[in-house]
Amino acid sequence: MFHFRQTTTLTIILLVGGMSAYANDHWPQWRGPNFSGYVEASNLPTTWSETENIVWKTALPSWSGATPVIWGDRIFVMSPSEGREGGPGAQDNRPSVGEQILLLCLDKTDGAILWQRGLDVGNENINKQNDSSPSPMTDGEHVWTMTGTGAVAGFTMDGEVLWRRNLQEDYGAFGQQFGYGSTPLLYDGMLIVPVLHGWHTDDPSYLAALDGLTGETRWRVERPTDALEESPDAYTTPIPVTHNGETVIVISGGDYVTAHDPATGEEVWRAGGLNPDNSTRYRIITSSVSCGDMVFSPSRREPILALRTGGSGDVTTSHLAWKWEGRHGPDVPTPACDGNYLYIADDRGMAMCLDPATGDVVWGPERTARGVVSASPLVADGKMYITNEDAVTTVLAAGPEYEVLATNELDPVYTLSSIAVSGNRLYLRTATHLYCIGE
Repeated sequence: MFHFRQTTTLTIILLVGGMSAYANDHWPQWRGPNFSGYVEASNLPTTWSETENIVWKTALPSWSGATPVIWGDRIFVMSPSEGREGGPGAQDNRPSVGEQILLLCLDKTDGAILWQRGLDVGNENINKQNDSSPSPMTDGEHVWTMTGTGAVAGFTMDGEVLWRRNLQEDYGAFGQQFGYGSTPLLYDGMLIVPVLHGWHTDDPSYLAALDGLTGETRWRVERPTDALEESPDAYTTPIPVTHNGETVIVISGGDYVTAHDPATGEEVWRAGGLNPDNSTRYRIITSSVSCGDMVFSPSRREPILALRTGGSGDVTTSHLAWKWEGRHGPDVPTPACDGNYLYIADDRGMAMCLDPATGDVVWGPERTARGVVSASPLVADGKMYITNEDAVTTVLAAGPEYEVLATNELDPVYTLSSIAVSGNRLYLRTATHLYCIGE
């Protein structure tokens, strides 16, 4: 068993622009301060309901897959505007969506909405996506947003606009079958934006780095792929990975995992194997996660590639530590890793715990959350939280022994967002409300 190196953790934290060493107080981007769905925390709630351990709940205009981000006393949430009854996107457990895409800022103390800003119009709903799907990002001094319409913007913490631009206007239309849904990576004062597509376009996929203060393009590089038909499409988020003091930006999709120099975007290494049968329908939604000296890259349920970091060029064979080819790999939820174990929840609520060094099963697969799971699991305070699309959260014991600690139900409305953590409280976004949950 290997252990997550504290030096690596500190390096990552300090590299993100302005990030405090007190990482458990802040949830600055989609998968948290460690980019892994894991955060050090204590005294987090194990049980809750609509009448138990709800510190506050705030009504939101409509549903979104975006996760809230938190810094200090501010919470930032993406949302479509309120839709008409029975309008676009409305189903049994979700309200309709409006045409405007919004950023809301809430007071962490009581959930009051402090301000909101319009980001773009023309919001569209496609299956589980609408154009508010990408999560915001913050460094404690600024907040950034991207929408599925291509609108990117920077704001002060008080909502003053720093800059705006639209990547579709600058570089061509997005071509994913189900719309754009990736969250950019906030790294070293840049937004690193992936555009991996091919279903509706012949334009090449690319990565772009935008200056956080000005919005100007620092670099933009094509990301070649020989994936077929829908398989170039990806809805994944990049992560920073540090090895021997050198950091690369890792992104999966289009049948490959690639690592890029954050200063130039130049490709450093590439691994194939995400689509072993060369299927034309292997779009990838779940993102890579890194712990210690390993990168774990799921695909469309299987395989999951475990790659040793470092290297250059084609590392498909040379850096493959192990490969998971069994059932119950994730299609939508991104795994979490606490350094000792790799935790996986699939779309049917089956959970597994693997040894990240070897891929050996520690426990599972075990059926946990009822129904469909799209939110990514959270690991914190010795617990694993798995939330399904009906706002039911199963709490498991994290670690080598499988144990169900609780099953918690809120009003059964559409829930796609992953849980965020700040201090000893959880922040869970459903189709209708943002909940602050704490004992």
